[in-house]
Amino acid sequence: MNGRADFREPNTEVPRPIPHIGADYIPTEEERRVFAECNEESFWFRSVPLAATSMLITQGLISKGILSSHPKYGSIPKLIFACIMGYFAGKLSYVKTCQEKFKNLENSPLGEALRSGQARRSSPPGHYAQKSKYDSNVSGQSFVTSPAADNIDKETLPRYEPIPFSASMNESTPTGITDHIAQGRNFS
Repeated sequence: MNGRADFREPNTEVPRPIPHIGADYIPTEEERRVFAECNEESFWFRSVPLAATSMLITQGLISKGILSSHPKYGSIPKLIFACIMGYFAGKLSYVKTCQEKFKNLENSPLGEALRSGQARRSSPPGHYAQKSKYDSNVSGQSFVTSPAADNIDKETLPRYEPIPFSASMNESTPTGITDHIAQGRNFS
């Protein structure tokens, strides 16, 4: 022993360290395959349909006169914008599906990082998602706090002090109020 006491419970699972996935991370062959698969599927099954649909809707709105066309270029700028927005909306809509594919990979550091990130989000901050052998089923019991405990919580919380000016008004907002004194003419 090194002079320190080991206070870990016997037979408890030690959490594995979360792999570092940074800019210098090199994906495995299987991860590259899933990246390519996600890229192709998101393009054909989400981006192309959403881009085409948004372009058709935009052209219909221009034809009905709800949207105006450009005097020189016609409907082309609005159609290009609709196409680009549909493309990115399709890519973004496929992110969750792609994350699930990575989570299902067996020997993937990226999949492990996504799985551990999911476990971390589902548990309160600072707590592991492990169950201790000393936990018991307390769903049938009800807990009542004392009035003294309620007062301590209220005293430790910071008091709310209203801000004198609205955050929605800045210096450039026209209010009609001036800081200078109107100077009258001196007719002497």
